[in-house]
Amino acid sequence: MKNDLFDGLKAKIAGKNLKIVFPEGIEPRIIGAAYRLQSEQLVTPILLGNVEEISATLRSRGLQSSLFTIIDPADYDGFDEMVVAFVERRAGKVTEEQARDVLLDVNYFGTMLVYMGLADGLVSGAVHSTADTVRPALQIIKTKPGISRTSGAFLMVRAYGQEKYIFSDCAINIKPGAQELAEIAIDSAATAKLFDIEPRVAMLSFSTNGSGASEDVTKVVEATKIAKDLRPDLKIDGEMQFDAAFVPEVGRLKFPNSQVAGNASVFVFPDLQSGNIGYKIAQRLGNFEAIGPILQGLNKPVSDLSRGSNEEDVYKLSIITAAQALM
Repeated sequence: MKNDLFDGLKAKIAGKNLKIVFPEGIEPRIIGAAYRLQSEQLVTPILLGNVEEISATLRSRGLQSSLFTIIDPADYDGFDEMVVAFVERRAGKVTEEQARDVLLDVNYFGTMLVYMGLADGLVSGAVHSTADTVRPALQIIKTKPGISRTSGAFLMVRAYGQEKYIFSDCAINIKPGAQELAEIAIDSAATAKLFDIEPRVAMLSFSTNGSGASEDVTKVVEATKIAKDLRPDLKIDGEMQFDAAFVPEVGRLKFPNSQVAGNASVFVFPDLQSGNIGYKIAQRLGNFEAIGPILQGLNKPVSDLSRGSNEEDVYKLSIITAAQALM
């Protein structure tokens, strides 16, 4: 029997009246996923955009607009209050006049709904770029204390959810430094727990336990030390090659005293290039489903869809976003 990975997440969010805002409210993939989420009583969707256009799209699919909360930023009763909150949050970097223009952008408007507690999370990116989704989140919601920047993890799933791992950072930071890499490792451990994965974090490199030497290796070694110092309760080890992290026999041979080697569940790549290549190899050659990117490190959850995503992707990432709101 297929073990649905998302059953546990659905159980966590059901009945919690969590509100997820969708800035791309007229997009058919968003509407389809929002209807499923609403009908299953998992979340309350908030669709942004022109009310008449969204209503017409809903009617064309045989859906009643009364089932949804639809907001047009240009006709929002609380717009003045939002402008004041935005100017205050940007700490003098925008004028009130500029704020009124900026907040007509659905991603900025939706992010402010989350910041003001009127929504619990945001899902965008079906037609917008990653920058369009992430920039408002960084300016308004900002990162958690002790976290300097956000990062993007993928949940890698195979064999009907029986085999699952976290790959990070595969989406955001091009060349993270040692401190940033340590933060990514700690955030990725928290993401693993969200999916009931016991976090055993491998700090990946082309070197294992001192077998190679370069500035790139030194960075991973330093990052491992920082992460261990910050979170001695977590199982984090490195530097290590992927085979040493994944294959028990290789792990015992190359890194015999490690709690992680040969049994890792979270894989932290040393840079974006290797992370992006790595998850796509696993996806295409290893037949893993890659779910994400899951944005980590923000004070409140914002999720970035791929522009090539389908309705199922929107549905799943929305469930993850809602579950993050409960962390």
